[in-house]
Amino acid sequence: MKKLLVTGGTTFVSKYAAQYFLDSDYEVYVLNRNTKPQVDGVKLIEGDRHRLGNKLKNMHFDVIADITAYDASDIIDLYNAVGSFGQYIMISSSAVYPEYGIQPFLEESEKSANQFWGRYGTGKIEAENALLERIKDAYILRPPYLYGPMNNVYREAFVFDCAKADRKFYLPKDGEMKLQFFHVKDLCKLMKTIINDKPPEHILNVGNPDVISIKDWVTKCYACFDKTPTFVNVYDTIEQRNYFSFFDYEYALDVHRQNQIYPQTISLDAGLREAAEWYLGHESEVNKKAYFDYLSVEGMGS
Repeated sequence: MKKLLVTGGTTFVSKYAAQYFLDSDYEVYVLNRNTKPQVDGVKLIEGDRHRLGNKLKNMHFDVIADITAYDASDIIDLYNAVGSFGQYIMISSSAVYPEYGIQPFLEESEKSANQFWGRYGTGKIEAENALLERIKDAYILRPPYLYGPMNNVYREAFVFDCAKADRKFYLPKDGEMKLQFFHVKDLCKLMKTIINDKPPEHILNVGNPDVISIKDWVTKCYACFDKTPTFVNVYDTIEQRNYFSFFDYEYALDVHRQNQIYPQTISLDAGLREAAEWYLGHESEVNKKAYFDYLSVEGMGS
């Protein structure tokens, strides 16, 4: 039984990963401050990754799944604290690519500040660099928007709420802005493939091979409740993020590397249905934003 350390383990991706690898017969340890409920069956290492002292010095992990590294200090402090390990997998982000870059982004594309992602993106760049300086054969995965069960970010859940309430959907401009997604289960299955097969490429863009317009994405979200949206197009100078879940920024990742080792991803239709089913029983776990209130204030709501 392989010993896996998951950083985090109580929110969305890290929580899903902890459950997934438990179900895959791994011995799963989670590192967090124990301020939220833990996944049943994990072994908790309670602590802050920046102040671990000797807690990990005598421990060996076959795999470290670092899902909560957001800057260089996150990497450095954990690396200095852990005793020994086999593989190291870090979840980075597509936010490392600047918005002005040539798309679809390749793994070798320039990494630089992105005006939409700000410190989040530059922090991930610093974390990647710090990791590769210390562990040359570490694996780095750069996903686009992640979705699926346990998602606490108000993205697909916002559209689900609109569908459930039979609301009109206020669509930015003509709705043709493109988005790219990756199901959290696909991310975990890809990590498992990496653990088992140790592929030669160590930095991978990951995601569904196809992008989708926001209009089509919203339509698929409504279809999870057997409904069809009525759209109201918003062409005003209203800031998109005040009433919609995504920045006014489209991008695409080239995922050919991923496809060499993990070619079959979950369809968006099936993935959204799974997300909707989870949401119906876990609505209180999502951090909702006042998109509806903003629309009402602006006189757009209905």
